[in-house]
Amino acid sequence: MSSSPTIAGIDLERATIPDLQRAMDSGRLTSVELTEFYLDRIRLLDPRLNSVITTNPDASRLAEESDDRRKARRMLGLMDGIPVLLKDNIDTADKQPTTAGSFALAGSRPAADAPLVKRLREAGAVILGKTNLSEWANFRDRRSSSGWSAVGGQTGNPYVLDRNACGSSSGSGAAIAAHLATVAVGTETNGSIVSAAGATGVVGVKPSIGLVSRSGVVPISGVQDTAGPMARTVTDAAILLGVLNGPDSGDPTTADSPARPDYLRFLEPDAVLGKRIGVWDPTGGTSPDTVAVFARAVDRLESLGATPVEVTIPGLDVVGRTELPSMLHEFKHGINEYLAATPGDHPADLAGLIEFNKANADVEMGFFGQELFEEAQATSGDLTEPAYLSLRAEATGAARRGLDDTLRTHRLDAIVAPTNAPAWKTTLGRGDDYLFGSSTPSAVSGYTNITVPMAFVGSLPVGLSIMAGRYSEPTVLALAYAFEQATRARRPPEFLSAVR
Repeated sequence: MSSSPTIAGIDLERATIPDLQRAMDSGRLTSVELTEFYLDRIRLLDPRLNSVITTNPDASRLAEESDDRRKARRMLGLMDGIPVLLKDNIDTADKQPTTAGSFALAGSRPAADAPLVKRLREAGAVILGKTNLSEWANFRDRRSSSGWSAVGGQTGNPYVLDRNACGSSSGSGAAIAAHLATVAVGTETNGSIVSAAGATGVVGVKPSIGLVSRSGVVPISGVQDTAGPMARTVTDAAILLGVLNGPDSGDPTTADSPARPDYLRFLEPDAVLGKRIGVWDPTGGTSPDTVAVFARAVDRLESLGATPVEVTIPGLDVVGRTELPSMLHEFKHGINEYLAATPGDHPADLAGLIEFNKANADVEMGFFGQELFEEAQATSGDLTEPAYLSLRAEATGAARRGLDDTLRTHRLDAIVAPTNAPAWKTTLGRGDDYLFGSSTPSAVSGYTNITVPMAFVGSLPVGLSIMAGRYSEPTVLALAYAFEQATRARRPPEFLSAVR
């Protein structure tokens, strides 16, 4: 199958959601045809990737309903009839399971769609299926392999199949890179959207905390978790974000969420002109190839009219000391609450999950254990405990001060950094060969971060991260769009078996 597919003469590598809508409006294409195209492609191609855990038995019906609305001129917006994949830790009250990659949730039956799924349905989107992920969003063991779950197996990187797709949203990134849907929804606690998107050559948006509801999403941290778009273009990511964002009475952090704006109006090709851009290199020189392509990206931003300012982000040593202990408390509280509220046949709490894994070690723990589960279970007290509150205040406070002070002191519009090094070779049982990450300041502060394809190192993509303050999505989307339009760095994957 082609890595740069076409349907009805439309090059899907270049086409955006507005292009697809125009084709469907003209009668050149239907949602049913587009949906069946992706379902066929999943059946034929995904056995090489393991990026999709399940397809939705109702997908074709949803597409038919969209086509009927189009004929009656009752369209629901730009997402109407557009196939979207969901990470398999997002609840759907349909015929699809929500497993978080674990057989422990095989009998889980969520009573309602997550609010973000409800928004997608209200917008007419076609829920195409669920994507593979790092089991429990990579919060089970310190030696886990990104992209592996007991239910879905090991996700491969579509550029080089033996390389890792990175981040717990690996299935969403790999599927979009490989043209298995138009867009996808991933989730992130620290790096799971942006690192997966960077490693698989797509756009990923980690929204500000409070922009998108977390209700109905299998939790790690009620402070840092968020869902967000993954797409091949900034245009499509902006459209999807406009549908996902908004307040939810079940998630108090969304109370002051901006009303769903039209993010497309911020996408201008000259958005970089006159901007002051902080330049942060978190690599420590560990990836010389990444350092080199990042330097060229900064030169390109300068040629587009930006003023680059070299910066460091203070406080990350404090974050490194306090983030994980905070999340251990938050995970135990959040997963117990989630399991208690979710119908179906599954363990009742974290202690039950630990026992399930022990009883099913042959399928669940063949490559790594559950050290983080056990550390979380060993925490005591609830989320009002002074010791926990002190840790969380230190972590979040240091991350916010680091970004706020850097942006203010240097009068910056945003900060850029390399998102990832070229993807490492997956070696199950040995953990991830992760060189560096730039996601932590935005993840722990709760601020916005977007990654956009920056360059290739050999056959493997690397991304450019653009971060700014809370609810700065219009700014980072605009800058990402201008960079994308000027560089056209993305290219379709080749599905190589190994690096040449």
